[in-house]
Amino acid sequence: MIVRPKLPTGKAGGYLALTITSIVWGTTWVASKIGVAEIPALQMAYIRQFFGGMCFVVFFMMFRKLPFPTLQQFRWLLLMALLMFVFANGLSTWSLKFIPTGLSALIGALYPISVVVIEMVFFRNRNMTLLTFAGLLLGITGIGIVFYENAFQDHPAGFFFGVTLSVIAMLSWSVGSVVIVRRQVNINPYYATGWQMLISSAVLLIVAETTQPTIALRHISTTVWCVIAYLVIMGSVLSFVAFIYSMKKLPAAVSSLYAYINPLVAMVTAAIVLHEKLNINILWGAIVTLVGVFLVNYSIRRSKEKIIA
Repeated sequence: MIVRPKLPTGKAGGYLALTITSIVWGTTWVASKIGVAEIPALQMAYIRQFFGGMCFVVFFMMFRKLPFPTLQQFRWLLLMALLMFVFANGLSTWSLKFIPTGLSALIGALYPISVVVIEMVFFRNRNMTLLTFAGLLLGITGIGIVFYENAFQDHPAGFFFGVTLSVIAMLSWSVGSVVIVRRQVNINPYYATGWQMLISSAVLLIVAETTQPTIALRHISTTVWCVIAYLVIMGSVLSFVAFIYSMKKLPAAVSSLYAYINPLVAMVTAAIVLHEKLNINILWGAIVTLVGVFLVNYSIRRSKEKIIA
């Protein structure tokens, strides 16, 4: 008899998925940096989204026999594609043309605070306490310590344009994350992710081909194709499956903590692969970040205890 190992489920599975998301998305920053050094950023983004989307859509249509999305579902998919993949992923990839890997990842790490502010201002979410804010701010401060020296060195041309792209990408991801939680439609989330990728690839294709000089597919190097394969398999398929699963199993404030971890992963990977500067600041930044993570988790548990009481 073959005994199949049991994978963690519930919150344990959620934390495992969060770990996978944090590590894989951390390394994709470096992979993307390598790719955009050779081909236009938006071109690489639409190639990645096309193949990633095809993986999801073909699987669910062929093996799960899911139908085409309805018109109502497609409208929602179009909105999410624009927020999560065209603006968030596309613009963050483009930003790597102009700013260091670490700084781009750091700006992306502002996402949890942005989500909290959106929840507080527009939805009057009272579950977020001052302790939650303190934890989030400490997490961002820790990452800021890690990247301080790189963020404030002499900047090449286009630096502020890159920062702007990265900020817009972060805000778009934040809005999309809130929409996912509060405006769900009756469609398999992984199937929906595939359609969002396909839709975004079409949009990015149009934008890239009309705004940037692109490269013929036959002229793309083996290195870049390997980067794209990694981004598709690990960054678009595995990590998005893990991300969606963690959002379903964990509180929003917890599932968003990957944004604190993946910049650290990106920094270490960039130091090894791209020889980006790495010094003692990582130790101080890591300590402050972990304190922030602890405070966020503690504040959530305390809020739940008060509600139960």
